[in-house]
Amino acid sequence: MKNILVTGGAGYIGSHVVVKLHEHGYNPIIIDDFSNSQHSVIQGIKNITGKDFKVYEGDILDQSLLKKIFGNHKIEGIIHFAAKKAVGESVEKPLYYYKNNVSGLVSLLEVVKEFNVKNLIFSSSCTVYGQPDKLPVTEETPKKPANSPYGNTKQIGEEIIEDTINSGTTLKAIALRYFNPIGAHPSSEIGELPLGTPNNLVPFITQTAAGLRDSLTVFGDNYDTPDGTCIRDYIHVMDLADAHVRCIEYLEVENSDQHFDVLNIGTGRGNTVLEVINAFESVSGLKLNFKIGDRRAGDVEQIFAQVDKSRQILKWETQHSLTEAMRDSWKWQQKLSNKSSSDSVS
Repeated sequence: MKNILVTGGAGYIGSHVVVKLHEHGYNPIIIDDFSNSQHSVIQGIKNITGKDFKVYEGDILDQSLLKKIFGNHKIEGIIHFAAKKAVGESVEKPLYYYKNNVSGLVSLLEVVKEFNVKNLIFSSSCTVYGQPDKLPVTEETPKKPANSPYGNTKQIGEEIIEDTINSGTTLKAIALRYFNPIGAHPSSEIGELPLGTPNNLVPFITQTAAGLRDSLTVFGDNYDTPDGTCIRDYIHVMDLADAHVRCIEYLEVENSDQHFDVLNIGTGRGNTVLEVINAFESVSGLKLNFKIGDRRAGDVEQIFAQVDKSRQILKWETQHSLTEAMRDSWKWQQKLSNKSSSDSVS
């Protein structure tokens, strides 16, 4: 059974990828510093898979820990998630983001080179496109100056990996430029688990509906979109997780010694913020308390993917609808709320 190292494997996307790797016959190994995740996620993974996977708690900037992991296990591939990811926070704390996202990647790549690991999947983002001139965006859409330090770290990350490969290593890598992950595992054992105030739309919706937030603020209703709110390409996290595993499988049979590519991972459709709210209200039967606020610094007006290339190369496409994603997100939130209530009673 091949070992795949998942950095940030206790995070939202990483935990779902761990489950998918197991389903496809791989042995995932997790490293996470738990700065933006909780240890309970590991139990959720075990509840789904019935397995105890090896978990290393620590930072990818700690090369001694990385070398210990690579020394203890023959690592066949890496899926790299460990990075900070909030657009708004990155505007407020740019140096924090550059240290974690850029220096962390460099630290990992240095150890990858030392141990001659062949396959790498990089968690990139549609933010590398900035505000595109034409929609949908393709992998050939020119990258623009990023609208946030977070987006810039993803642009820099792709360039660092490509330069590393071009320097003569035998590394093969794919950068997945994915769009807006939402939803949760259908078992409700794992899902998006933001610490503190959520930075993403859907957990803010579900927390507001659950009474944990007084109201939801929609950042701007005067954009050039059908209802004035921002448009994003919302992809179910289970579809996103499947794409990562398909990439590992693809790289394993890719014949060249050096390989770098980028793939859009989305649904190919865009939805406005108000459409997402309406989808939630439809599946939950609740009326959401929300208000319109000012635009938020760093936000792109609209972006959604063309996914022809990923369909062709990975033989992959999304299977879940926006409605299904909102249903799974709400079920996950209800489980969290029920657990919180039982904990407070006991």
